[in-house]
Amino acid sequence: MRSAVVVGAGIGGLAVAGALARTGWQVTLLERADRLRADTAALLIWPDGVRALRALGLADGLRAVASPAPSTGIRRPNGQWLVQPDLANGSETGEDAESLVVHREDLHDTLVAGLGDRIDIRTGVAVRSVRLARDAPPAVSDSRATWEADLIVAADGVDSIVRRRLAPESTAVAAGSAAWRAVIPWFRAPSLPDLDSPGSPGLVGAAGTSLGGETLGAGHRFRYALLGERGATGTSSRRGVYWAATVPGAYRPEPPLTQLSLLRRWFADWHSPIGELFAATEPGDLIQHPVAELRPIPRSFSFRAGQGGYILLGDAAHAMSHHLSHGACLALEDAAALQSLLRDATPGRSLGTAIDAYTRERRPRLARIVRQSRRVGAMFAANGSLAGRARDAALGLSPGLLGRVLRGSRTH
Repeated sequence: MRSAVVVGAGIGGLAVAGALARTGWQVTLLERADRLRADTAALLIWPDGVRALRALGLADGLRAVASPAPSTGIRRPNGQWLVQPDLANGSETGEDAESLVVHREDLHDTLVAGLGDRIDIRTGVAVRSVRLARDAPPAVSDSRATWEADLIVAADGVDSIVRRRLAPESTAVAAGSAAWRAVIPWFRAPSLPDLDSPGSPGLVGAAGTSLGGETLGAGHRFRYALLGERGATGTSSRRGVYWAATVPGAYRPEPPLTQLSLLRRWFADWHSPIGELFAATEPGDLIQHPVAELRPIPRSFSFRAGQGGYILLGDAAHAMSHHLSHGACLALEDAAALQSLLRDATPGRSLGTAIDAYTRERRPRLARIVRQSRRVGAMFAANGSLAGRARDAALGLSPGLLGRVLRGSRTH
């Protein structure tokens, strides 16, 4: 039987482990933490991510616990529209333009359910070394045990040990911003028209989108979306208001209470419901995420060894700044591409060919999105009145293009 080891049980690792197992691979999943778990924030799944989940056979399970994503309209801190939702959304409609917002724990549960019962899961395993030799099967070790397989997939994040061995030219660097996320449960969420009146004029974009959206200030950014509706019943109990905030600067080392106080001060004069959401947030809700990117991304995501080789997937291959909120979507795309390429591959020539094809298929798109992310990041980070006016003018001239970029549409 074909064998694979997946290093890392984040979104990409879980997705590819389940995909390989469902197509007949014997899979071992290695995770550094003592158990499989997700954080308590949420994330946006843009159309390409939904398409990837569909290809992986997981979209129906996700839709049961997800909510429609907010429009991609953008406002100024005073609440005035910078880009109207209908302009940002463009003309894309239907299933192929579907975007979702989902609690990370619900997505995690969906991916774990997709693993099936044939995967060997090993937790508490910190990979420390990698064997790369043309005449020996790929293998990784934690200094106590060694795992050897036809294929090893490195899905161990931006600080990937496997990537450091295979592509040492790529280095993780700080992206110059600090980012926070939180989910406020409905019982603590403020009662406001913006949160309690789905369909209110001026607050929603294209049909099927929920309340929420994006606000840009002088280098600061805020986004919020609804996870379900207040009082509604559903499959998931993790309902409420999700928000994400970004500010210029480095990762903040202060305790969560101090971080929350800073956020309340930085966004104090922004339009409703931003201030009210910060007021309803408790320190235990707050999750700060290190913002880092790979420079440059590896020249190859595929490395031959023995009768198979190694694959880099997700942030281990192409970590980028969070400006497009696309990291999870791209990891799901990677998993779907790998599932398709490896479905009929067997150790030897066909597996080697499939491994090589992964880089040819994925890298051009990923390199393009990395460039887009940096351009959007520079635009969103505009700090100062002159730079801010230039950014606002540029957004006004090309609102449809911005929406397509933020949703991850396949612009070539």
